[in-house]
Amino acid sequence: QVQLVESGGGSVQAGGSLKLSCVASGDVWDSYCMAWFRQVPGRTREAVAAFDSDGTTKYTDSVKGRFTISKDAAKNTLYLEMTSLEPEDSAMYYCAADFFFWAVDGHPACPGLYDKYKDWGQGTQVTVSS
Repeated sequence: QVQLVESGGGSVQAGGSLKLSCVASGDVWDSYCMAWFRQVPGRTREAVAAFDSDGTTKYTDSVKGRFTISKDAAKNTLYLEMTSLEPEDSAMYYCAADFFFWAVDGHPACPGLYDKYKDWGQGTQVTVSS
């Protein structure tokens, strides 16, 4: 199990920017899948961005062109840079991780934007006002 600690949330005006960080315990990058999710009270948790097993990135449609997921292996840190924020982006943001799994074609695979991750952080709140 990996420990995840998020930070960087806050309150901003619409159009503003925030950069979230997620520090992971241990050296997880070689065999772990990482992603960002968000959740509004009373609603289903939603995937925001994720790394695939080959290092490519995936985004939910509503954040494409505005959010960027990145990582710094030397710092064991996952980032989510958010620009042009909208009130609809207000939510608790969670970092998620899990070991990759072996796909039927024999290649390593990640859950991507599916809510199938095992380890979760405690979340960091993002509030965007209009």
